[in-house]
Amino acid sequence: MKKIGVLLHGSGVFDGSEIHESVFTLLAIAEAGAEAVCFAPNVNQHHVLNHTTGEEMPEIRNVLVESARIARGNIKDIVDIQASELDGLVMPGGFGTAKNITKWAFEGPDGPILESVKNLIVELVAQGKPIAGLCMSPTTIAKALEGTAYHAHLTVGTPNEASPYEIAAISAGMESIGQVAEMASVREIVVDEKLKIVTAPCYMMEANIVEVRDNIKQAVDALIALM
Repeated sequence: MKKIGVLLHGSGVFDGSEIHESVFTLLAIAEAGAEAVCFAPNVNQHHVLNHTTGEEMPEIRNVLVESARIARGNIKDIVDIQASELDGLVMPGGFGTAKNITKWAFEGPDGPILESVKNLIVELVAQGKPIAGLCMSPTTIAKALEGTAYHAHLTVGTPNEASPYEIAAISAGMESIGQVAEMASVREIVVDEKLKIVTAPCYMMEANIVEVRDNIKQAVDALIALM
């Protein structure tokens, strides 16, 4: 059975992993007959937001502990994961990827990235193992590949359809650190055949839950086809 890593980064769209996207990822992996291996960094969240008001809360939460909510407790610390034990990786979206793994939400492409995540992504690409980045996670892939010999074709969506986010600006940020931004709707995915990287816009676009589910299944099926 193929083992596909699932990189989580908290629980909740505004300060962690997007829960719909995370669950749909786990479902698509199971439907494909593969095994999901969930893991997350053992670090504190950048901040904790009240998801009903958007206001910051006076709390400290741990990314690994919060991610365990989605994984139903079956989760590992990323430092205990080796690229050699995985057949592929899926990275659900949510702004935890741009707040807890990178600081893209605050500093754009100039912000740092956790070394543990950078190293795993680079090692998987070097080993020819496929990666799927959903929603905002392509920015994390872009940051991980910055300064390497790898220049991935990635998408976070398209400015030609409705989006709650600045797709053009985010795309320009990925290009500024050496990647190639492609435009795609929530009905499409972008597949970099050479580097075996699949990206899908998901909730970066104005989309309903069925469209997001279908987009994630597209991405996971494409990832498995690259194995």
